[in-house]
Amino acid sequence: MTEKRAKRVYTEEFKNQLVQLYNNGKAKSEIIREYDLTPSALGNWINRINATGSSREADNRTPEQEELVKLRKENQKLKMEVDILKQAALIMGRKDCIQRSKIGSTAKRCKRRKLVIVTSKF
Repeated sequence: MTEKRAKRVYTEEFKNQLVQLYNNGKAKSEIIREYDLTPSALGNWINRINATGSSREADNRTPEQEELVKLRKENQKLKMEVDILKQAALIMGRKDCIQRSKIGSTAKRCKRRKLVIVTSKF
């Protein structure tokens, strides 16, 4: 089995130079072999830089894609907030049952937990 390569980081300047080499007529296979790159990395750089002048993915998104990314982040944040509020409601519901039982009534039913708490008056 082949080992997975460690992720390497390249500067914008380096990427631009390699795309320039390709645009000036050097073969992709030569560039890949000479600089030990993956074919997909070089292909992505060539497509992005020739399209917009930048190799960054964020610079090459359409407005619809940007909005989709923003909405997904907001959705994830809202899901986390809902989970936190659910936990808080459970905790507050337990405290509410305990506080009601301390008032001194004989039996109180906690609706959320469906527990019957019996206390006696002294």
